[in-house]
Amino acid sequence: MPPSFLTQKGYQRLQEELDNLRKNKRQEVANRLREAMEGAGDMGVDPDAEYEAAKNEQAFVEGRIQELESLLANARVIREGEKHEVVGVGAKVTIQEDGNGPEEYTIVGPAEANPKEGLISNESPLGRALIDKRAGEIVKVEAPGGSFTVHILKVE
Repeated sequence: MPPSFLTQKGYQRLQEELDNLRKNKRQEVANRLREAMEGAGDMGVDPDAEYEAAKNEQAFVEGRIQELESLLANARVIREGEKHEVVGVGAKVTIQEDGNGPEEYTIVGPAEANPKEGLISNESPLGRALIDKRAGEIVKVEAPGGSFTVHILKVE
């Protein structure tokens, strides 16, 4: 598996999610399964449906645990606060699209991307277009909705 780029905050958030799934959610699902097997039908719930729903939830929880374990095992934590001359993972970049105000983003790995919080993936169309570019450059972005250009105002 290729490395996953995460900020320290993102790494900690995913580690906390993993810990919660291992310590709390697994036990909750196990209790739900046990209750379903004991015949929770007394409360007007179809025991077979409840058992099936609990098994589905268990599969989801275990799948998410495996996903997080793999992601964290291959994580490369981005050093924050370093100055960047070119756009790369961990860089903060201020861009401006024609007719719009400036926007600031931090380039992160896909596991942590959240454009509403100013975190864009290095694998997204905008992230890919910005990688290895410098302040002052005009970049054409090929996106599913069509292409557009952005001016890189600042890289830090």
